[in-house]
Amino acid sequence: MRSLILGCAGPELSRAERQFFIDTDPFGFILFQRNCESTEQIRMLTEDLRDCVGRHAPVLIDQEGGRVQRLKPPQWRAAPPAALFGKLYAEDPVRAEQAVRVNARLIAAELTDCGVDVDCLPLLDVRQDGAHDVIGDRAFAYTPDIVARLGRAQAEGLAAGGVAPVMKHIPGHGRAGVDSHHALPRVDTERDELSAIDFAPFKALKDLPMAMTAHVIYETLDSGRAATVSPTVIGEVIRQEIGFDGLLMSDDISMKALVDPLDVSTAHALEAGCDVVLHCNGDMTEMQAVAGAAPVLSGKALSRAEMVLDFLERIQREARPAVHEELLSSFAELTGQYRSST
Repeated sequence: MRSLILGCAGPELSRAERQFFIDTDPFGFILFQRNCESTEQIRMLTEDLRDCVGRHAPVLIDQEGGRVQRLKPPQWRAAPPAALFGKLYAEDPVRAEQAVRVNARLIAAELTDCGVDVDCLPLLDVRQDGAHDVIGDRAFAYTPDIVARLGRAQAEGLAAGGVAPVMKHIPGHGRAGVDSHHALPRVDTERDELSAIDFAPFKALKDLPMAMTAHVIYETLDSGRAATVSPTVIGEVIRQEIGFDGLLMSDDISMKALVDPLDVSTAHALEAGCDVVLHCNGDMTEMQAVAGAAPVLSGKALSRAEMVLDFLERIQREARPAVHEELLSSFAELTGQYRSST
């Protein structure tokens, strides 16, 4: 297995993509809206991807709800943004946690029907006034303990349905003043405040199997490098202070926040302490450059990857079939004003 998670260009694999994945053997794959037309089509695609590497490779997706969901109506349910659950928490914390858990269970049911077994959730960024809206209502709340509690419920709901969670964007993207898809955010907040607020939800959920980095510079930690490519942030903050010892994946290495050539950014991310590098857009030339800088998994990174595979095998073995209508009814009752569309 190579230290990569890769995308593909469309709803089915081309001959060139198939051969590239056979030769490259990435740890896993990620799907976007361009890859998703129907449940049956996605299931066939995930089977083809896994056939290329000869094993049950993880297949990831960003299915958050609200603005960020790759499976969209009318084929799939329109799940709400995370902020709805934060508002519900202010009225009734127990009901909010139950609603998050049921919503995540519904998401997991849709994903497993498609052959997808990893969701890039929970988003544990703490929302901040004055920050760019790239996070916005994707965050549960402005308070770290609420984010942690609802994030835990979300992770549990996914796992109950046989889908592994990925917490993001470690160590915190909530203060970013620009969208890291297009530019590099710089945060100048003092470390003590970062520790108390931004890092806290990740520390509370440090036992989760996977985490995704933030393409953000934290001036008081490393003024010259984004977290994804910073040995200081990964070593001293993510691994030591937060205490996360699961599989650390980069955010999309092709995002404009990172200005170096893709092979250089890939090498820097892995050298800094990421276990795997994520590349999303399915561009073959870019994937070849990234793959050229990504070694086969070994050492601690391999152990963490194997831990993820073991976790997936266990939760899929223990998952019980979802009774969809019962879950929908429960969700509507718990959330009151929100009604899911199908």
